[in-house]
Amino acid sequence: MVTIDADSATPPFEQVRSQFARQITDRTLPVGTKLPTVRALATELGLAANTVAKAYRELEEAGLIETRGRAGTFVSAAGQRSMAIAQQAARDYAHQIRALGLDAEEGLRIVRAALTNTSG
Repeated sequence: MVTIDADSATPPFEQVRSQFARQITDRTLPVGTKLPTVRALATELGLAANTVAKAYRELEEAGLIETRGRAGTFVSAAGQRSMAIAQQAARDYAHQIRALGLDAEEGLRIVRAALTNTSG
């Protein structure tokens, strides 16, 4: 389901978060799929429980997963809505870039910079 590259510069929580996010948005993990518990996944990956918990919190804040108390954590239907919203935002952005007379490569450079900007 998820793997950790110990040699990566990407923090482990981000590796967990991004892999789950990708699997949810590409529907490899369909709506309703139950995720492993924080402790179980942490043990499986050799990570601290807090590391996995942080990834799950961020996925929940993004609407990709939901915790249902003792029943566990599941892929949320909101994740599909989030993908539709992101796709519409991308279409709007592409339209704006064309309207400004910028080419696609410049538009992509701007997006990459924005996505990697850690200051918020």
